[in-house]
Amino acid sequence: MPRSLVPALLLLLSCGGGDDGGPVDNPLTDPEDGPPAGNPDGACAIPDEARPVDTSSPDRVVGDGTAASCTSDAFIAAVERGGVITFDCGPEPVVITLDRTAKIFNDTGPEIVIDGGGKVTLSGGGARRILYQNTCDEAQRWTTDHCDDQDHPRLVVQNLTFVDGNARSEDDGGGAIFVRGGRFRAVNTRFFNNVCADVGPDVGGGAIRVFDQHEDRPVFIVNSTFGGAPELGNVCSNGGGLSSIGVSYTVLNSHFSHNRAIGDGANPAESGTPGGGSGGAIYNDGNTFTLSLCGTVVRDNHANEGGGAIFFVSNDRSGSLELTDSLLCENPSDGFETEGFPGVFVLAAGDPAVTRSTLAETCPEG
Repeated sequence: MPRSLVPALLLLLSCGGGDDGGPVDNPLTDPEDGPPAGNPDGACAIPDEARPVDTSSPDRVVGDGTAASCTSDAFIAAVERGGVITFDCGPEPVVITLDRTAKIFNDTGPEIVIDGGGKVTLSGGGARRILYQNTCDEAQRWTTDHCDDQDHPRLVVQNLTFVDGNARSEDDGGGAIFVRGGRFRAVNTRFFNNVCADVGPDVGGGAIRVFDQHEDRPVFIVNSTFGGAPELGNVCSNGGGLSSIGVSYTVLNSHFSHNRAIGDGANPAESGTPGGGSGGAIYNDGNTFTLSLCGTVVRDNHANEGGGAIFFVSNDRSGSLELTDSLLCENPSDGFETEGFPGVFVLAAGDPAVTRSTLAETCPEG
């Protein structure tokens, strides 16, 4: 049964206010090629630190005005050099299929901004992860003696589409994007058909996996779409869309659908099983962290074990889950979920804080 039923109009209400900014413009030019970015009915206020970056004066430009010039090598070289990166690939949308993962070096930037202008799709070709940042990876050059809590690189991906990323051969998840350390946010970005390991406890993030954000500040996901159609969903053992351990997320005006957690045996793994299968759309584990959804739709996701929409476990019960002006519906959990919160399994400081939101086994009509 629904936790609460509210008219769809409530999704138009703003959450937050005060000094927070208004809506973020979405420049996506090819919405017919997959669902558009974000929840068009979401109207939650966007704080300054979550807004897109001004990229009108880039440090690097991929391409010379033609689609043929926007190659895997050109993009990877730009990422390795860092700074603000834009594209000049001609007037039509382009797909850049990478022949290897683009990896950020920690001593570039410190701001690393990748802006597709609404016309660029980055593809892993079904064979590799697309983008990698790790402040604790010596190969990417250590820059401090506290790699697990440093303020850079500060990575922003905006106005982009990530497709066919594959991290099945990795043991840390993140089919499209893996981030450890510094800061990260995604704005006006779409994630389609990205995958990570099929089974295993804790491994997760068909689309995005994040660890160790500076000062435990949240990852912002703004006006972004994960899946959106049956053939476009993101898949992993846990957390088809998002996954993290000990990292907070603030998700604003976004859309998750047709993402799946396909592991078996939950976490920790039951005897005789490989583990996983929780958090169809979002998987969060750790101690003190938060998950906040505002103006966001989470529907038609699935978990083999717990939390068809959201799996949220704060081991020391200090974390909190907040749902504001959001819709969660038709997110079946084959194994377990928290009574009274369809599609959600939560162990936290208390029950989820639900404000002007719908949690239901079936979606409202209209």
